[in-house]
Amino acid sequence: MRHYYSADEIRAAEAPLLAELPDGALMRRAAYGLAMAIARELGTVAGRGVCAVVGSGDNGGDALWAATHLRRRGAAATAVLLDPERAHREGLAAFRRAGGRIVESVPSATDLVIDGVVGISASGPLRPGAAELFDDVAARGIPVVAVDLPSGIDVHTGAADGPHVESALTVTFGGLKPVHALGECGRVELVDIGLDLPDADVRSMEAADVAARWPVPGAHDDKYTQGVTGVLAGSATYPGAAILCTGAAVAATSGMVRYAGTAAAEVVSHWPEVIATPSMQAAGRVQAWVVGPGIGTDEAGAAALWFALDTDLPVIVDADALTILAAHPDVVARRSAPTVLTPHAGEFARLAGHPPGEDRVGAARKLADAFGATVLLKGNVTVVADPAAEGAAGAVYLNRAGQSWAATAGSGDLLSGMIGSLLAAGLPPAEAAGTAAFVHARAAGLAAADPGPAAAPTSASRILHHIRSAVAQIRQPNP
Repeated sequence: MRHYYSADEIRAAEAPLLAELPDGALMRRAAYGLAMAIARELGTVAGRGVCAVVGSGDNGGDALWAATHLRRRGAAATAVLLDPERAHREGLAAFRRAGGRIVESVPSATDLVIDGVVGISASGPLRPGAAELFDDVAARGIPVVAVDLPSGIDVHTGAADGPHVESALTVTFGGLKPVHALGECGRVELVDIGLDLPDADVRSMEAADVAARWPVPGAHDDKYTQGVTGVLAGSATYPGAAILCTGAAVAATSGMVRYAGTAAAEVVSHWPEVIATPSMQAAGRVQAWVVGPGIGTDEAGAAALWFALDTDLPVIVDADALTILAAHPDVVARRSAPTVLTPHAGEFARLAGHPPGEDRVGAARKLADAFGATVLLKGNVTVVADPAAEGAAGAVYLNRAGQSWAATAGSGDLLSGMIGSLLAAGLPPAEAAGTAAFVHARAAGLAAADPGPAAAPTSASRILHHIRSAVAQIRQPNP
């Protein structure tokens, strides 16, 4: 599990070390780790050209000390001082003693640029001079290594509201920050500088975490103990939503899937293992309900939503059911059983009364608190937020897809079916949503990489057929 810390949490963890270590020792520790990461990026240090672009804060000091280490190993090191009067004094002195040169612009023989303009305490876009410099660096195709975060990107939201650095690699210290999951940071390397950090409430799953949570039948399990997923989806207008949602629940290894709705015949024709009925009341016993994909927003759709929410079972509310729910938010707030809401940005705006904005983590948390439900806010970085409990902020799981192959019609129906299956298997709501999002993104990537016999474009149907392959890949020792 990766944990993400705010700038205040990092500073609080640094304070004891700053008090007990000699002056400047913590910065030099960080800068040495930065220099080693840059050396790996370069491959060969001796004879290569490195230019540090230096701001006025500690990140500028990190960049100067790292450039000093590289200069001592034989690199041609230069530095552009954006604010010479406020450059880190000790770092600049060491850089000059090592033979580093101060220049006005990035030299032509530069192989790599170090972005040491601003750090985790700064906000806002690059100033004009720095923006012009990095535009030139980008036009010349020189790779950039950012110190802590690419300058001009918000550390909390990952948003870039104007000119910003585009980095091939970001090297950060002590602990990851939200920007490293939410923003465009290139590859991210974490340097251990000895901070004592607790587990954070903002985190992301890795393959090992997903593998540990994905249900695997035991020797004494049967189809009922593995989880029975109920699906209320589809309509005469949108039978495909029922087929996709139900198929994803089957692929996610539910012990049994029960479908109720007007698309019963179509569902069984695709998935004969599904128990399908036209009536919700005749569906039989389930352990979680999925309601919403393709049900419409008429009386029949509303009846399906009320039926699911009136149970004491976990319920995932998606698609059309979210539109219905937006007009009746109190029905979820009264529930004691887990509820998961899965809006995209437009559905979020209907539920919250405004778009999520740049602070997607904060927006998801507020909506989760307002409804007393777990919220999965869809996007290239999926945000899953639990509601606050007993005065403590709820857990947040971030899932960075790394690509947009899942952004295709019907893909959300698959995600709902997968989450429903994991809820039925007994996973807590945020873990069920985060685990499903991870596998969903991996399946989309596999579908895109596998052109199939007719080289068809990626579609929800093709993603569905890669869900089990994604799980198998994740469960390998080194996926």
